[in-house]
Amino acid sequence: MKPPPRLQSLIEEGLIDSVVRQLMSGKEATVFVVRCGDETRCAKIYKEATQRSFRQAVDYTENRKVKNSRQARAMAKGSRFGRQAQEAAWQSAEVDALYRLAAAGVRVPQPYNFHEGVLLMELVTDAQGDAAPRLNDVAFTPGQALAHHRTLMAEVVRMLCAGVVHGDLSEFNILLAHTPGSGDEEGHDTPVIIDLPQAVDAAGNNHAQRMLLRDVANLRDFFGQFAPELLTTRYGPEIWSLYQAGLLSQDSVLTGRFSAVAGEVDVGGVLREIDDAIAENAARKLRMQAAATP
Repeated sequence: MKPPPRLQSLIEEGLIDSVVRQLMSGKEATVFVVRCGDETRCAKIYKEATQRSFRQAVDYTENRKVKNSRQARAMAKGSRFGRQAQEAAWQSAEVDALYRLAAAGVRVPQPYNFHEGVLLMELVTDAQGDAAPRLNDVAFTPGQALAHHRTLMAEVVRMLCAGVVHGDLSEFNILLAHTPGSGDEEGHDTPVIIDLPQAVDAAGNNHAQRMLLRDVANLRDFFGQFAPELLTTRYGPEIWSLYQAGLLSQDSVLTGRFSAVAGEVDVGGVLREIDDAIAENAARKLRMQAAATP
């Protein structure tokens, strides 16, 4: 196919050889399948702020830093240059998170390059070599649901140990990749976490706890459709409690049970949780409508 203008520069730079097809167009970006030598990868073109339905909410951008002090001042003032700097910082957030999480062993698409607002990364595939489906597009047996939920709880822990909270984790931004077996072993399907521009620093963002609890609740509710016993679990509070106490590690054994210590009720926090639940429900409905649109 004819390369989009923003991919033409990557061809000229020799970063990609050709554009195969458009893979998807979402609220934040458009993704294309591209060829790089003998490999097939994907190129994620971030949409301009005026074209995105997602807005950089304060919850996500809080405490995001830029190295250049002039950019920081401009971003604070909201000038044209500041908005451009903020846009660049927003785009680089996913790139930074991908490299950070890949180094920590989290199963995310392997990033290869970031050039002029285009992220070049691994194409996650299924057993046939086609683009892997989202969890939302797959039905599971109770056993499969429990296994994938267990895997993703371990990934959430691994992310938090690396200091990252996804911030928008759900069945809509997790792919089900096929991992080939070795020798006589059969291959298996593995969840791959994608879409990280909303990722926040666990220690530096005041909303990190609320976001992590929401991420975990989203996974509980989704897999709970197939394995109802998950609906009564409380992995989110358990994980965050261990993290706050400095006891969380990749080897932490989770039970899904948690009892809060009696104390004063944070009314403001409860109200924020209600607002978040309403906003998340509205966003989920929009994603489901978009997924159902041919």
